[in-house]
Amino acid sequence: MRKIPGWISAPLAVGAFGMLVWLERRRPLRRAVESKSKRDARNLVVAGVAAAALQLVERPVVERLTALVERRKVGLLKQVALPRPLEVALAVVLLDYTLYVWHVLTHRVPLLWRFHLVHHADLDLDASTALRFHFGELVVSVAWRAAQVLLIGVSPQSLSAWQNLLFVSILFHHSNVRLPVEVERRLNLFLVTPRMHGIHHSTVRGERDANWSSGLTFWDRLHGTLRLNVPQSGIEIGLPAYREPEELGLFEILKLPFGAQRPARESLSPDARTRHDALRVPADHLLA
Repeated sequence: MRKIPGWISAPLAVGAFGMLVWLERRRPLRRAVESKSKRDARNLVVAGVAAAALQLVERPVVERLTALVERRKVGLLKQVALPRPLEVALAVVLLDYTLYVWHVLTHRVPLLWRFHLVHHADLDLDASTALRFHFGELVVSVAWRAAQVLLIGVSPQSLSAWQNLLFVSILFHHSNVRLPVEVERRLNLFLVTPRMHGIHHSTVRGERDANWSSGLTFWDRLHGTLRLNVPQSGIEIGLPAYREPEELGLFEILKLPFGAQRPARESLSPDARTRHDALRVPADHLLA
């Protein structure tokens, strides 16, 4: 098994993004606050800066480490002789779980939250938000990625498979595409979906501190952080401290982590924390 070549992964990424943007215009899940074309352009510029940072910082480190893992048999999965397809599958699962842990840390550790809030400050949620990560967050995450590779024993093939699956997954569950709710309920047994991740992007902290998974929903079920019982009509996307579009222009969000931090963790109103509790719906039941 070889790494997924660029002539496959690049069209896959571009095609998935284009298809989701097209579906967002035809079947939107949530009403937009800002102009979609303006936001998409802004978020793509942020993504371009982040991608350049990854090429300069992460790629040289990770490529050397995955080669070391393969050559020296470093890491958990290299301690046993596994068929290559099984090794890749297990690596993808373990990478997905350790990414869940990292995601929690980006919300809990103040330094990491400074950078991650750029992703959450978007006033709308769609496929372009999936690409809106501050370059500083991705640079800081290189140390975590290195630890993942070395501890798990991630080969170049496993990393390539996971990166491609993850990219498609985050595009999908950040998208503003309205799927039939019954379809999402079935998908939610295994995979993160737009309604599920929309709850994580709520201004309400009790909702934002849930649904941390990026691929498999098993990790939220395992840790009791799954919450599906919030209707999409009741969700306000973004952070309560950053509500004005003019405060979230391109240059403003790029410099956001380096300035004084607002109390971005509080909900918009005292009633917001409990407004959905009265629904008396189990947390694992997805609402439309």
